[in-house]
Amino acid sequence: MKRTNSNALYQISSQYFPGGVNSPVRAFRSVDGTPIFITKGNGAYVTDADDNNYIDFCASWGPLILGHNHKKIKDAVIEAAENGLSFGAPTIQENELAALLIKNNRFVEKIRFVSSGTEAVMSAIRLARGYTKRDKIIKFEGCYHGHADHLLVKAGSGLVTFGSSSSAGVPEAIAKETLVLPLNNKEALIKAFEEHKEEVACVIIEPVPANNGLLLQDKEYLEFVKKIAHENCALVIFDEVISGFRVGFEGAAGYYDIQPDIITYGKIIGGGIPAGCYGSSAKIMSYIAPDGDVYQAGTLSGNPIAMSAGRAALTELLKDGFYEDQQDRTQKFVNKIKHHIDQKGYNIQISTIGSIFWMVYGDQPQIQSPDQISKDASKYFKAIFSKLLQKGVYLGPSGFEVGFVSAAHSDEILDEAANKINTALDEVNIEYNLS
Repeated sequence: MKRTNSNALYQISSQYFPGGVNSPVRAFRSVDGTPIFITKGNGAYVTDADDNNYIDFCASWGPLILGHNHKKIKDAVIEAAENGLSFGAPTIQENELAALLIKNNRFVEKIRFVSSGTEAVMSAIRLARGYTKRDKIIKFEGCYHGHADHLLVKAGSGLVTFGSSSSAGVPEAIAKETLVLPLNNKEALIKAFEEHKEEVACVIIEPVPANNGLLLQDKEYLEFVKKIAHENCALVIFDEVISGFRVGFEGAAGYYDIQPDIITYGKIIGGGIPAGCYGSSAKIMSYIAPDGDVYQAGTLSGNPIAMSAGRAALTELLKDGFYEDQQDRTQKFVNKIKHHIDQKGYNIQISTIGSIFWMVYGDQPQIQSPDQISKDASKYFKAIFSKLLQKGVYLGPSGFEVGFVSAAHSDEILDEAANKINTALDEVNIEYNLS
């Protein structure tokens, strides 16, 4: 596949942006080469500036659960845009999307719309601190919660891609209010509360950690996190920016049937347009201004275009059998790859939940914490990613990011993708030995 135009565009963008990109992982630094510039998406496919077509499993990092350029979402956006793009004032679209979300979600009574997952998490933590009148928070190694200062401490996502566990520019005074614990380690959590018993405002966790690989946790562990937090008068925040509406309409809270105190959602609620929200009980949400003294605001919060797109998208997700079909197709796809891996004896693990999957080099069958990921995982992902790009399959350009199946990925498309992935694994094995 030619990348002449993408390469030329990258030379231009490098003059304008740090690393030539507006989000670090897009720079392809962990997979070598220069990034491909996407010009359009349709269904399960994206097309780059050189007119190469790819079966897309990045899905704008998750929110495009219906696929690219979905007609009902596009129509809703066009209809809303006819009346204006932004007002900075209440609109009926906010009411409509909120009603749809809350009516079909047992775990939130009131919500506040924002413009991104990072903003949702940042606001949720401020709410937890304002509600408990405490300062410290507990997070877990490998869980990524956006790029707010107090959360860029041993985070996942792009920080793992670049081999770093924190960010420059984060004051030590802010970082020290964040206690970072290993995932899936009860003893560490017990000890943290013993040492900071009346200081911890909240424990924040991705109930489906999916920014440092797919680190699936047991329900019993998530229940323990909630139990010990409540015993110490701290709140529990489920960061569902990835898992929300992916593993079910009620997200991981519904999947595991666990009620957190606060939940955050990301761009999937905007149908792929920038949006997010956080929600809780009416009591806890009453602490948010103007009802309470926890201040949070945003000119573009509840933007009518994003709300219209989100309502169109979430309406489709509520159709009978949607999630069962998503999981069934994803499982068949994963099983086909897994069968090939087992037959060949490759040292590759593949895991899945809902319509999310992750493939990684190593001999650990169930990876639940970052330290269980093989030190050679990135090297092999780089080789596999390159092979797949040449074959017309696009994954997120980092071995620590997960893949997403959309409703547009038919059985036929998934079969084709699985065959290409299996062939790529064979080729990498010949060159690098995956055993």
